[in-house]
Amino acid sequence: MKNKKISVIGLGKLGSPMVASFAAKGFNVIGVDTNLDSIHLINKGMAPVFEPQLNEYLHANHKRISATDNYNTAIANSEISFIIVPTPSDKEGAFSLKYVLEVGKHIGGALRKKSDFHLVVLTSTVLPGATEKELLPVLEFHSGKRCGRDFGICYNPEFVALGSVIKDIFKPNFILIGESDPDSGEILTSFYKTICENNPPIARMNFVNAELTKISVNTYVTTKISYANMLAEICEHLPGANIDIVTSALGLDPRIGPKYLKGALGYGGPCFPRDNIAFAYLAHRLGTTAMLAETTNLLNKRQVPRLLKLIKSKLSPKGKVGILGLAYKPNTDVVEESEGIGLARSLIAEEIPVMAYDPAAMKNAKKVLNASIIFTSSLKECIQQVDIVVITVPWKEFKNIQPEQLARPNNKPLIVIDCWRILDHKRYKEVVDYVPIGIGS
Repeated sequence: MKNKKISVIGLGKLGSPMVASFAAKGFNVIGVDTNLDSIHLINKGMAPVFEPQLNEYLHANHKRISATDNYNTAIANSEISFIIVPTPSDKEGAFSLKYVLEVGKHIGGALRKKSDFHLVVLTSTVLPGATEKELLPVLEFHSGKRCGRDFGICYNPEFVALGSVIKDIFKPNFILIGESDPDSGEILTSFYKTICENNPPIARMNFVNAELTKISVNTYVTTKISYANMLAEICEHLPGANIDIVTSALGLDPRIGPKYLKGALGYGGPCFPRDNIAFAYLAHRLGTTAMLAETTNLLNKRQVPRLLKLIKSKLSPKGKVGILGLAYKPNTDVVEESEGIGLARSLIAEEIPVMAYDPAAMKNAKKVLNASIIFTSSLKECIQQVDIVVITVPWKEFKNIQPEQLARPNNKPLIVIDCWRILDHKRYKEVVDYVPIGIGS
């Protein structure tokens, strides 16, 4: 299997780590993108996006990696092509196939000139019906070939998290394959048996079941997150209640499990929010409802307003608020649907002065918030100039804050709202007014 050559269409947040990971396992990999800067960086063995370990893996395996904007070159010199391009939400809440179908046209044109069997793998998240009714006809039309005979298609979405993409590729919880035919599914199965280090279960099925499974996984996870957040709010109003104690016990039940039962802020990022919306859209399109997904979305939108209410209840007149964390989660620079960004916007709307710091996401945050808040150059600078500090992302740097960093020379202690309860209250109670989310007073 390692003799096979791979092409990856799309060198973004997931595509670039896929290139690096496949090359690290001994495959020759061609990356394809329209962004010439990304192509240039990949060819130099440098990461075009922020992701832990990516630079090291690209540099260490650059002899097996190349990048181009030429589809004919990539398809002619590979046997499996992974499509990992954006499928953003459209105005109705569905996933737009604009980029997927454009790539399909290019791949189809390149397949027209190729005689060998080629496997096309769609990794981008799509709604049920998209692979068979949208991508497949485009590939057949532009190639003049027949799916299942001259080429194959698999729908194979990744279940990875930004900040740990490479680790998740090597050690996935499971592999999901929707296949056009058994031979195509077998080719992809054999490929993953070479890539994966943990012998994960592999679920093979038709396209529509695989497409539904992908968005079902994400909407189920967001339901767990919102359930824990609902519990956290109840705990705050119940003297003696502690969300961490409750969820630790809940997670012991194997029917529930501990993952995603934190009780903190809402979910964000490029996938979870839009997948819930798309799931609800799908249900309405089919003449039914997805009330649980819709309610989960409403619960998620409630988190920033309730945090704002807490801040306002404790903020002195003309007081300043510091936000620690602008990315949507640790170990990434992505700010899409970030709770920290949402909080900053809400504070701005209330004309409350805001300062903010994030270890990785400052550049992206400045693009969306402009000059409406003060961006500090360090954690220390942010802490020293505000009256309330809100920890919105559990970055390692924030977990290592020392009590002396929070101490104030005057008699008015700094108020620390810890949304993730990453600080040990016993160490900080003498120097700050510590307010953890999810714990009853």
